[in-house]
Amino acid sequence: MLQRLNVHFTLARAAATIIVAMFVALLVLLGLWLYSSYQDAVRRTEERAAAASKIVATNVSWLDSLARQALQRIDETLGDSIAPPASSTVRNINEAVFDLPGQVKAYVVDDKGLTLYSTDPMVKPISIVDRPYFAELAKGAKQHVSSLLISRLNGRQIFAFSRRLERGGRFAGAAVVSFDVDVLADVWEAVDLGPNSTVSFARADGQLVARYPHADGPLDMSRYVLFTDYLPKAPSGTYDAISPVDKAHRIVAYRTIGGTGLIALASADYAFGTQRFRRDVVVALSVLFLAGAGLLAAGSWIRHLRHRDAAQSQLLRNALADNQMLLREIHHRVKNNLQSVQSVIQLQRLPAEVQKALADRIAAMIAVHEQIYRRDQFARLCARDLLTTVVDKLVHAYGAPVTVDYDIDDIAVSTDNATPLALLTNEVLTNSLKYAFPDGREGRIGIELKDIGERRARLVIRDNGIGFDPETAPQGMGSRLIKGVVKQMNGTYAFDGAGGTTFTAELDVTEAPAPARQEA
Repeated sequence: MLQRLNVHFTLARAAATIIVAMFVALLVLLGLWLYSSYQDAVRRTEERAAAASKIVATNVSWLDSLARQALQRIDETLGDSIAPPASSTVRNINEAVFDLPGQVKAYVVDDKGLTLYSTDPMVKPISIVDRPYFAELAKGAKQHVSSLLISRLNGRQIFAFSRRLERGGRFAGAAVVSFDVDVLADVWEAVDLGPNSTVSFARADGQLVARYPHADGPLDMSRYVLFTDYLPKAPSGTYDAISPVDKAHRIVAYRTIGGTGLIALASADYAFGTQRFRRDVVVALSVLFLAGAGLLAAGSWIRHLRHRDAAQSQLLRNALADNQMLLREIHHRVKNNLQSVQSVIQLQRLPAEVQKALADRIAAMIAVHEQIYRRDQFARLCARDLLTTVVDKLVHAYGAPVTVDYDIDDIAVSTDNATPLALLTNEVLTNSLKYAFPDGREGRIGIELKDIGERRARLVIRDNGIGFDPETAPQGMGSRLIKGVVKQMNGTYAFDGAGGTTFTAELDVTEAPAPARQEA
C-alpha cells in the first residue's frame, strides 16, 4: 500500500511539475507574442505616419508652388508702378489667387508696409512693417514664408507667402498671399491617424508654420529633438516623442520638402496606434485566467486521467479559436485601413466635376497603398502592378469604350516616387478619357514605361483620339499638377497632339542611392 502511495505521489509530483512547466512556457510564449504584437503595432503606426507625411509633403509642396505662382501673377499684373490710381483690370488681383485652396487672401503693400490692394473685405489700414514676411523682403530677400501668425484682422491663425516687389531697381513693396491654417483640415481627415493626431509643417529654422488641429500659437521648435537629433542625420524618418505643443505622446514622421525649405510632419496618436496591442493584452490576460483555472482543475485531472484528456482537448480547441479570431482581426484591420482613405472623398462638399477629379486622384493614391499593404512591399513597388491597377480602375470608373495596351518593363518604383507616378498617370489618362473620344467613340490607349538607366524611366501614354494643339490648350489645375509632379520627379515631359495625343515624360522612378557617410 505504501509503495502504491509513493507511486501515486511520484506520479502526482511529476504531473504537477509538467503542469507548472507548461504554465511557465505559456507565460514565455504569451510574453513573446505580446512583445511581437507591440513591435508590430508600433511598426504599422510608423508606416502609416510615414505614408501620411508623404501626403502632407505633397500637399504643402503644391501649396508652396501655387502660392509662388500666384505671387508672380500679382507682380506681373501690377505693371510698371504699384501705386494707385490704375485701371481696375490691371489691379484685379482676385484673378491671381482664384484657384488657390482654402480661405486665401492676397495683399499688395507699399515700401512703408501700408496696404494698397487686398482681396480681404475686412481689410483695415494696418501697417505690417514689423511683420518678418515684410521686413525680410525690405532687407533684400526675394521671397519669404512666414512662421505661424495670428491675424490682426480677425484673430485667426494664418501663414503667409510673400514676394519682394521692385520697380526701377528699388524696393517698391511686397505682394502677400495668406492662408488660414484650416487649409490643413482636409489633409488631417484624409490621413486618419487617430483622434489625437496632427499634421503640420515647419520651416528649416524650426519655426512652426501651420498645424492642425491648431497649436496654442507661434512656436519655436529649433531646440526640439526633431531639429537637434533627427534632421541632421536624415531628411526623413520617424521617431517617438512627447509633443512640445500639448505634451501628448505621439509617433511622428517627418519629411524634408525639397526646394522649399519646409519640413512636413504627421503625428500619429500613440494610444490609437497601439490599441490593437492593448486588445492583445486583454486576450493574453484572458488566456492566463483560463490557464489558472486549468491549474485548479489539474488536481482532479491527476485523479481522473480521462477528464484530463478531455480538458486538454478543450484547451487546444480554445487556443485554435483564439488564433482564428486573431487572424480575422488582422485581416479586418488591414481592410479598414484601406477603406478609411477611400471614404474621405464622400465627406467633401464640392461641385460634381471637382469631386470626380478629387476622387480619381485619391483613387490613384489608394492604388499605391493597396500595393504596399497587399504585398508587404514598403521600400519599392512593381511598376507593372501599380500602373495597371491605376489605369484599370480609372477606365472602369469612366466606363469608356477603350482598349488599353500595356508595355511595361520590370521596374521597381521607390515608394517616394510611386504616388507621384500614379498621380501623373491618372491626370494624363483622365484627359484622354474625357476629351480624346467624343460622342462615345471607341479607341485605343497605350501605356508604356521603359527603363532608360540611371534610375530613370520613360513614360509614354498615347491614344488614337481626336488629338489637340498643346499650344492652345487651356492650362488648368490638371496641367499645373502634371507640371508639379514631373518637377518633383526631376523629369521632363512633352505633348504631341498630332494623330491622336502622345504624352512622353522621362522621370526618376527608383530610389536614389544613400549618400556616403563622412568619417569623423
